[in-house]
Parts: sequence; C-alpha cells; structure tokens
Amino acid sequence: MGLQEREIKNSSVLVTGGAGFIGSNLIDVLLKQKNKVVCLDNFSTGKRANIENHTNNPNFKLIEGDIRNFDDCQAATCGTNYVLHQAALGSVPRSIKDPITTNEVNITGFLNMLIAARDNKVKRFVYAASSSTYGDHPGLPKVEDKIGKPLSPYAVTKYVNELYADVFYKTYGLETIGLRYFNVFGRRQDPNGAYAAVIPKFISQLVNLESPTVNGDGKTSRDFTYIDNVIQINQLAALVTNNDAVNKVYNVAVGGRVSLIEMFESLKSNLSKYQNNIKNVELNFGPERVGDVKHSQADISFAEKELGYSPVFDFETGIKNYVEWYWKHKLNHEN
Repeated sequence: MGLQEREIKNSSVLVTGGAGFIGSNLIDVLLKQKNKVVCLDNFSTGKRANIENHTNNPNFKLIEGDIRNFDDCQAATCGTNYVLHQAALGSVPRSIKDPITTNEVNITGFLNMLIAARDNKVKRFVYAASSSTYGDHPGLPKVEDKIGKPLSPYAVTKYVNELYADVFYKTYGLETIGLRYFNVFGRRQDPNGAYAAVIPKFISQLVNLESPTVNGDGKTSRDFTYIDNVIQINQLAALVTNNDAVNKVYNVAVGGRVSLIEMFESLKSNLSKYQNNIKNVELNFGPERVGDVKHSQADISFAEKELGYSPVFDFETGIKNYVEWYWKHKLNHEN
C-alpha cells in the first residue's frame, strides 16, 4: 500500500462523536490532510473545547445532533465519502446502571447511521467496535473470530453493531469495517466523572497527590493503545482497496499486555519528572468490578496483514507522550 493511500485526503468525511476524545483527534488530522469534515455530536459526553479551534475553518462543519434522531443522521451523511462512526455511550459500569440508554444510543443510533449511510451512498462506513465483544472467552491473545458471551449490556450493544454491519454489507452492499478498540488512551481523554477511563483518572489523581484505587489485586491487564495508532487504522480501514478486507472486524491495539500495577508505576515514573513528590504516592486496592474482563490482549496480525496496520506507539512511548501533553495542557490552563 503506497504512502498516499494511508491518509484520507481531499474527501468528505463525517466523524460521529467528533467532539469526543477519539473523534476530535481524528478531526484534527483529517483537517490537516485537506478534507472537508462534518462533526455530528450531541455533547452528552463530547466537549465543545475539543473542537473549538476548528470553528472558523471553512472545511469544518458542526451538526449539533443525536444519532438517535434519524433526520440528524441523514443530514450528516449527505454528500459524505467516508463515515468514521465513533459516537457511542461507553463504559461497562454505566451500561450496567442504565442499559436502556446504552441500548438506544449504541444500537438504535448505530442502525440509524447505517441506514443513512446506505441511503446517501457513502463509500465506506468504518465504526468503533470494542474488545468487550470477546466477553468470557478465555483465550489470549484475542483473535477476531473467537469470541465468548458478552459480560455487560455495553458489550452486547457493541457485538450487535458487528452483526448489523455484516447484514448491511451482505444485504445492501454498504462497505463496512469494524475496529475493536482495546483501551485507547491519549490527549484530551477526560479524567473527570464517574465513568472516566483509568489512565486519565490516575494521572489526575497522581498530580493531586491522591492515591488511585484499582479494582481487585491490580494484576488485571490490558492492551493499552495510544490514540495515534487508532488514527492510523481508521484511515487504513477507510482506504483499503482489497475487497477481501471489507466487511471484517479488526483488533486495534499494540499486541501487548500491561497490568494495572505496571501502568500505575509507569505513570508515576513519567509524572515524577515534572513533579518530584508524585513518586511517593501509593496505590490502593478495592473490590473487583462487576462485568470486567480480567485479562485483555490483542492479536493484531490480521489487521497488519489485511490493512497494513503498523502501530507506531508502544505503551511506554504513548504514556510518555500523553504525560508530556497533559503537563503542557495543565500549565497552559493555569497561566
């Protein structure tokens, strides 16, 4: 695959959930690459601050709408070449607390987007799937065609997305590719709120010299994946010309496994360079969390082979970059 085919250029791209963590990072890159970008977001979890620097860009358009509203989906997909569908209600605990809203956003909203993409003859529909789909399957590393039963309402919704995408490809010819994200982290990830992801939450606590709490013994492990790897594979998935690569689902990760204790120590080490007394903060241990998978690690060979995916950032490099960004961002906000 040539270099020019690894980047979306001079196209019309819709990013749903574009004011969110992953969506806004995608938009930054797509606009730099001379695309016309539409952002569809209802700001339930996304933030206006994430996209405010694009407000005056003539190639950027914000549609403040909801994927649960079919008319919003139709308006957003009109004239679009590629859809990068990031909009979803994330978090396993939130889905356990409120399965109805999770279902409405992640399944009804997803179906609305598929129909709108089909009706408006979108070239390709790339969507955020989830490693939660592996459920109770014990095998490591996780291989795309071996999944277990879902362990949470959130996991059910993300698996249903894959089923719907498959049906829309086979029934209507809509080209779909699913990307099973494994614990993505990086700049702009929200550290606040009850459902904050573990890495930004720990960073925020460490900076405030608070002891973070891990669920269980801290040996739970994840394939933590830096945001720039995710940006790369979204573009590869949109542009791949091999028909055999379409209507498939791919793991998005680095293929490694880091325990929560190791993650904590890495954050502590990197943050201590900026604030020395962080190195004295200890870790607390709490009860196991319902619906959690104990260990998660991806086999990324399928994505490497079919899409030309080659993650540039390993865990340690990603953490270093993220902490550096966080510190600059923090200082800018304080000054």
